[in-house]
Amino acid sequence: MKSTFTLAAAIAAATVAGAGLARAQGRYGPSVYKGKPALTVTASLVKAGGGGENFSIATALTAMVGGDLVKAEVGKLGKQYGEEKTNKWVEVFDFAVKDSLRIATEAGVKLPEGNLEGKALAAALVNGGLEKDNTFNIELLLDKAVTHDIHVKVMDDIDQKFSKEDDANYHRISNQAMYDLAQALGVKKVKLSSFH
Repeated sequence: MKSTFTLAAAIAAATVAGAGLARAQGRYGPSVYKGKPALTVTASLVKAGGGGENFSIATALTAMVGGDLVKAEVGKLGKQYGEEKTNKWVEVFDFAVKDSLRIATEAGVKLPEGNLEGKALAAALVNGGLEKDNTFNIELLLDKAVTHDIHVKVMDDIDQKFSKEDDANYHRISNQAMYDLAQALGVKKVKLSSFH
């Protein structure tokens, strides 16, 4: 099991890492990614979250690491950021995935079949957001998941539907949550972003 998990994580990381990393400054992170998106990872996340129309980050995280860990993490985030901001983070995350899919579909993008599940999917997501120094950057992951241009459009939509503060908190709390996920997976090399 461990070797299968490690192999799947390595393949997923190789798929989304490296090529396309630009040194341009992101809105909430140190760099952006302008390469091709890792659509299989994206499709796997959407599938784990209940599909495009019903996507739920809580459902996706539960499918990846189990309900007990998700409940503990949401409780930790609630204490760290406040329950209201944490609940808004979940709401904005769900909106961001649905909005990304809407924009991608309108642009003619078709997702392949998602083939990653459980901890292999969680590891692929963590690895997809790693800067060269192993700091997790949610902006990098989102760029790799749907393209930088779609990510920027979604941020603008979040600003309009919610607020710029909610958008910033979505990125901030996502950085913390994904760092925590990496630690739970035993990926100790991952560093916490200063924007958390």
